[in-house]
Amino acid sequence: MAAIPPVCDFGWPAVDATLPGVDGKQHSIFDQAGPNGLVVVFICNHCPYVKAVISRIVRDAEDLKAEGIGFVAISSNDAEAYPEDSFANMKQFAEEHRFGFPYLYDEDQSVARAYGAACTPDFFGFNNELTLQYRGRLDASRKETGAADLRRDLYEAMKQVARTGNGPREQVASIGCSIKWKEAA
Repeated sequence: MAAIPPVCDFGWPAVDATLPGVDGKQHSIFDQAGPNGLVVVFICNHCPYVKAVISRIVRDAEDLKAEGIGFVAISSNDAEAYPEDSFANMKQFAEEHRFGFPYLYDEDQSVARAYGAACTPDFFGFNNELTLQYRGRLDASRKETGAADLRRDLYEAMKQVARTGNGPREQVASIGCSIKWKEAA
């Protein structure tokens, strides 16, 4: 089912956590920040919205390095109910798509809850003080990859954040599959 996150809550502070990465190491979210900011994105392996844009996510993460923006991806989906999102499959997904950034597993879903993540992909763009400046879409793609010349919303917003510390006031929310929450005990 498609979900749309709320608009950007400017100034909301990022939340740190240490999570296992597909590289076999533990990673702090804050350690991924660049000198000008950080993008935290919630993704998963099975979502058609993520699959449609994963090469663009990887491209934009790489291009944002030059702007001093760090990048980290987190999967929080219930892997028991959605086996394609298992940690083993996360490793394969990251390899297949040549992630140049950590891909972390939020097995207990506490990080997704702390961020208020709503969908995959759900992008959170922070400035160098790690306060939220962007909560919008990657580009206008949906379940299908959009045209090659689409405006790179995330990239352009985070370039602005890198240069000014502030995100654009006008933002278009991301859309994607809802986070697959575990059943409450």
